[in-house]
Amino acid sequence: MSKLHALFGGTFDPIHYGHLRPVEALAGQIGLKKVTLLPNNVPPHRPQPQASAAQRVAMLQCAIADRPLFDIDTRELARSTPSWTVATLEALRAERGAQQPLGFIIGQDSLLTLHKWHRWQDLLSLCHLLVCKRPGYATQLDTPALQQWLVAHQAQDPQQLHHAPAGYIWLADTPLFDISATEIRQRRHAGQPCTDLLPDAVIAYIDRAGLYRD
Repeated sequence: MSKLHALFGGTFDPIHYGHLRPVEALAGQIGLKKVTLLPNNVPPHRPQPQASAAQRVAMLQCAIADRPLFDIDTRELARSTPSWTVATLEALRAERGAQQPLGFIIGQDSLLTLHKWHRWQDLLSLCHLLVCKRPGYATQLDTPALQQWLVAHQAQDPQQLHHAPAGYIWLADTPLFDISATEIRQRRHAGQPCTDLLPDAVIAYIDRAGLYRD
């Protein structure tokens, strides 16, 4: 059976260490060899990005140039409709076949609101959910029924993720990085440095493109 392949969606406006480093730690914990970044076009749950689609892809390319764990899939940028995760996963599942183990990486904040996602009940039929810690968020889901759902699907051994195509939730013990793209944009507007928040190559691109100044 094929090795687990993970997917990580986001606006990436811009990509930063709060995206990259927890995922790198997750990869080390569970034996991931490849993580595909899926930049959103029309994110359903948040305001539209400030940077264009092409600029966000360029920042991703800068960020991962020396990080072979990552690659990029731009299929969601070709859509004019909202970037529903379940639709992307259905397309990927059709391409990869029924037996390819697929994981979708989310943060603890997204896990807490997963029951509000479009067709969220279908996600575990298509992939595993790989959950990274996020600072300041609850560890219990909103209702006893949701918490019971989480416990019923929680994987106890990473090998479960590699030997089943979908169906498990992995709660990763990843480092906490209190970094947000909003904070980076605010720092840029204020002319403050961001060298501790994102890769130098991304900062250099932002400078060249004149992003996040207005």
